[in-house]
Amino acid sequence: MITSMHMIWNPSEGIDLGFFKLRYYSLMFVVAFGLGWYLMKKVYDREGETTDNLDKLFIYTVFATLIGARLGHVFFYDWDYYKNHLAEIILPIRFSPKFEIVGFSGLASHGAAIAIILVMIYYSRNVIKKPILWILDRITIPIAIGGMFVRFGNFFNSEIIGYETSSSFGIKFIRDKFSAQDAINATGIQDVNKAYEAIATNPQFAPLLEAVVAKHPTQLYEAFGYFITFLIVLYLYWKTDARLYLGRIFGVFLILLWGVRFIVEYVKESQGGFEETLGFFSTGQWLSIPFIILGIYLLITSKQKKASQ
Repeated sequence: MITSMHMIWNPSEGIDLGFFKLRYYSLMFVVAFGLGWYLMKKVYDREGETTDNLDKLFIYTVFATLIGARLGHVFFYDWDYYKNHLAEIILPIRFSPKFEIVGFSGLASHGAAIAIILVMIYYSRNVIKKPILWILDRITIPIAIGGMFVRFGNFFNSEIIGYETSSSFGIKFIRDKFSAQDAINATGIQDVNKAYEAIATNPQFAPLLEAVVAKHPTQLYEAFGYFITFLIVLYLYWKTDARLYLGRIFGVFLILLWGVRFIVEYVKESQGGFEETLGFFSTGQWLSIPFIILGIYLLITSKQKKASQ
């Protein structure tokens, strides 16, 4: 039974600046990339690397993250749709059932991870001229904390939500239960934000609020796990000699980050993909397993891969 102990979550879409609305999801990406540059600047200063190389790393990582995440969603989770709407993969518009500008919806972290690794191969060979594992060991620091902020963005968007729960961890995501049009139709209020607010606070619409069941805030579960991962890899780099062994920090990172993802998937609603075909695990879990195995391999073999100091 859902009770009043559950938090009601109904954030606005973003910060209204008058001439422009800064969406929280976009803001979290800006924070993630900005903080990532700052953290890698500290690393590069320690390693004696140039700011020019850092700026190139930043640019490559931004494009790899966005393009890889987009393509990852398309091919891993929603290919049945996009194979018949190829233009929508690269264009922020929808042609049917009517033409509309919808922006890009759907980003998959597994796709981003693959793209970043591929781009780092190029970067390591042609820019910084160091072993690929050297840069991957160090880039884990900003990626881990960046992942946390991206999940905060998902939380603000009321997306990537878990199963129903009666536990005290449950949150009532009003915008997950009611689409914008549903909220307008149910309340008779034409301003969508005011319609959502009425459902959340107006006793007149208490039955609507009661219909919103509490669900696991899986975005916050992952964000917490990524923050712990960040603290661990940060400690390994700054306080131990792990950075001297190629692949050691990256291996730990892969095990922790994708291990968090694998565990949280057990309480997360299906995001689609190929899980119905393979069964047993969710799509997110199947995609996480290779990364975890690679992490274990790198951790074991890092003893034989001493990096030059």
